[in-house]
Amino acid sequence: MSFSESNLISAREACAGARQYAELRVSGGMLFWLATEPEDGFVSLWRYDGRRSERLNTGNSIRSRLNGYGGGAYAVTPESVCWVSEDQCLWSMNLESRQRQLLVRDPDSTWGGLTPDPLRPRWIAVREKRGEQDLVAVDFLGRLTVLDDQFDFYGAPAICPDGQQIAWTGWFSPHMPWDQSWVCLAELESSGKPVKVAKAEPPGGGSVQQPQFVAQSLWVVSDHGDWWQPYRVVRQEGELHWLPALSSNTDHANAPWQLGEKHACPLPGGGWARVRYRQGIGELWLEQKGEIRQVASAYTDFRDLVVSGDDLYCVARRPDLSDTILRLNLFAGQQAQPLFSAPVALGGNSCVWPESIVLPSGGEHPRALQGFLYLPEQPVEKPPLILIAHGGPTSAAYATFNPQAQFWCQRGFAVAEVNYTGSTGFGREFRQALAGQWGEADVADMFRMKDALSDAGLVDPNRVFVQGRSSGGYTALMSAIQPEQRLSGLASLYGVTDPLTLKAATHRFESGYLDWLLGEPGPKGHRWQARTPARLARQIVCPALFFQGGRDRVVVPEQTLSMVKALKETGQYAELVWFDEEEHGFRTLESQAKVLDTLWQFYSGLARRKR
Repeated sequence: MSFSESNLISAREACAGARQYAELRVSGGMLFWLATEPEDGFVSLWRYDGRRSERLNTGNSIRSRLNGYGGGAYAVTPESVCWVSEDQCLWSMNLESRQRQLLVRDPDSTWGGLTPDPLRPRWIAVREKRGEQDLVAVDFLGRLTVLDDQFDFYGAPAICPDGQQIAWTGWFSPHMPWDQSWVCLAELESSGKPVKVAKAEPPGGGSVQQPQFVAQSLWVVSDHGDWWQPYRVVRQEGELHWLPALSSNTDHANAPWQLGEKHACPLPGGGWARVRYRQGIGELWLEQKGEIRQVASAYTDFRDLVVSGDDLYCVARRPDLSDTILRLNLFAGQQAQPLFSAPVALGGNSCVWPESIVLPSGGEHPRALQGFLYLPEQPVEKPPLILIAHGGPTSAAYATFNPQAQFWCQRGFAVAEVNYTGSTGFGREFRQALAGQWGEADVADMFRMKDALSDAGLVDPNRVFVQGRSSGGYTALMSAIQPEQRLSGLASLYGVTDPLTLKAATHRFESGYLDWLLGEPGPKGHRWQARTPARLARQIVCPALFFQGGRDRVVVPEQTLSMVKALKETGQYAELVWFDEEEHGFRTLESQAKVLDTLWQFYSGLARRKR
């Protein structure tokens, strides 16, 4: 490896990035959104009136902790806004007087999926309290009414514009929302009570998400036809029927880890704006007056679609830009215009654009495999490779700005992010194929990508590292247990090390997920033991680096501590970097920069030794 230190971005710069935008909402002709500050992870609420933007003084950071991943952390009407504070209290603010009001303080509750009622002075929300979820209404004085409690879990609800109907999704343990879920449609009495509730799962079973109304018509996204596609759901004689819209064989949404995501919105005058995912790339399509056209093709991912007047707004991303709030005039034929975005620091270097790599199906591989490859611009030799397994595992890698990949490319490393079996964005069959195969199918795909890049002469097969966060850390550990692969090192960031122990300790949302991923554990968990890294420590022969937060409730700290202990007892090199105050996913800039700096010291030393 050869590089100049003078213009490299530092670990702090690579982790700082810029503000992250989420949860766009429109009310009273104004645009609202949440912005996460890169320095400290503080989440603030902003408003734009068409001329200027301002930060609203909520007095505290906004964050939903529902299910551990949140979503739907605030809702807004023309007169007021309601939000979930960091400590899981419900607050509201009068937008004219700016006076704040504490609505609910309950240390046993978490909240998400906040939705305004357009007809009644109340907010609709999903609440979890003492291990049970329900759909509730909270009036402007903080009084609470339970609307539905028949499901174990709930998605964000939707209310029709005239306030006469409500719809929501729900699912039962041990299923996850992208596995098997239901939709409910009900009328609302003048008091706001749901009546004539009709419930249905997708035909033949499947996942349904993102309910929303166009006038009195309910629309959802369902994958019972293998892809998450739009359907209109109608009530006939008390039963729900599914009417498909014309659409492509692509996913029109992501796995619903968070509540309240919006990958589609109706357009004024009829039609839709919809997001499609094709080989890991997000596309924005407009359906207007019988015509379908792709817009904003310079961007590669789109979230939180909303319309105000003649303008479509969304959070857009691309490989060379941080989060951007994009505005597109729907009728004037204008190009998409960035409304708010922040510059990115690359130390004077150009941005390395990710190349989409697709390995076709055939032979021993029943499914195609896709990933993104970042290569140093001017390597003087075959670069060492960092294989990255995304988390989830029902998540995905996207072709969006990745400053840490730029960090590695500037230092002579190649980076490959692999959308292994089970990733979202490639249809239901691909996603469901991970059932019972976690630790095997994903690991095989990681090495399939590594072998393809090595055979093409793009990377050095003798200097390969594997890295992952959360469930990706489990994939990294299971990859290192394959001794014939000769990895140079592995890094696990709050990764799963003992599924059976994790099943007993993790939060309720994912408590049944491991059975789906690994199959039933069997008596005393013997079926899982062959895929438990903590029990297979002797088979890991490469150096290992671990990062763990002391307040992690998803992958509890004992997981990482026991794994490091097991490796050290076998005489293997294992290093642990500990953060007392961090949770699942490190939020502070100092923690993130320390992770990257430590990884750089770890990888660079091993890469020089292997050369």
